[in-house]
Amino acid sequence: MKNLSIINKFIYLLNVIVAVVLLFSYVLPFFPPKTFAILSVLNLGAPFLILSNLLFFIYWLIKLKKELILSLLVLGIGYVFFGSIYKFSSSNNKELSNTIKVMNYNVRLFNLYDWIPEQGIDTKIVNFVKEQAPDVLCIQEYHPGKAVDLSFFKYKFEQVSGNKTKHGQAIFSKFPIINSGSVEFPNTPNNAIFVDIVKDIDTLRVYNVHLESLRITKDIEHFKNEDSERLINRVGSTFKRQQEQTELFLEHKKACKYRMVVCSDLNNTAFSYVYREIKSNLNDSFREAGHGYGSTYDLKFFPVRIDYIFVDKSFTVNSFKTYYEKYSDHYPIMASLSIN
Repeated sequence: MKNLSIINKFIYLLNVIVAVVLLFSYVLPFFPPKTFAILSVLNLGAPFLILSNLLFFIYWLIKLKKELILSLLVLGIGYVFFGSIYKFSSSNNKELSNTIKVMNYNVRLFNLYDWIPEQGIDTKIVNFVKEQAPDVLCIQEYHPGKAVDLSFFKYKFEQVSGNKTKHGQAIFSKFPIINSGSVEFPNTPNNAIFVDIVKDIDTLRVYNVHLESLRITKDIEHFKNEDSERLINRVGSTFKRQQEQTELFLEHKKACKYRMVVCSDLNNTAFSYVYREIKSNLNDSFREAGHGYGSTYDLKFFPVRIDYIFVDKSFTVNSFKTYYEKYSDHYPIMASLSIN
């Protein structure tokens, strides 16, 4: 560092700070948010910190300076424990026999309150789903409106609440549903629902999990106008609730004797405690067969993946796709699975 110019010394100081904060964020998913609620907010920024360290690495590489080792080491540690935030190629992308296609989609009440200034969004969502033809569809923020005709699915289980605006979660299936139910989360419309479906001779459990929302809009101006301390406290409080909801879900999941698929809007990143706990011994279908950033939330200028399809390790993930249709603030995702 002695041979660096004053400007490069300043840049390296920033590099050190960003690298240390990223290392710290790697550790936090192993601790419950109830213990470190405020600090766990760092997990939201982990993708940004990774990209920042990548830029520092490229900068020092161009300069042919040994300072590149710091970011390279930190990025290497992250890759070993969490994998890359970007997948360069799909792992499988081939169809095998005995497959089932599962779609997960937070539809934002089918644009009930005209967040998107475009007519017929509800119909467009329905037509999109029909065109992609999943065998199982999990919907968060479901609203049974007049234009929402998903009758091309023979079976369904929906749980909605609310006096004026009915909303909740729903699962639609082309295969018979022999059992269904819910995991209630206290003092919130969010919850987890499940169905047991029969495909040929197999019975499968499908969960649809929607954890507490961070209530962060996709508009960057929202962050500029909100008091930072209040924002951090609110997010920390939400993380605590997410942990409580995750614990309720995991307790229910423990009693399941079937192989399972867990569709979810976790409202949190793959660097979070709740992701680590819910994924547990399951596979993340994006990491198995996805590509790119896999962004599922329409946040300006920054890729964020908060929607997931987790699957039992006995499944083969043939393919995974994120559809960048702007009919909601979330993007739909679909995985094609083979039942081994």
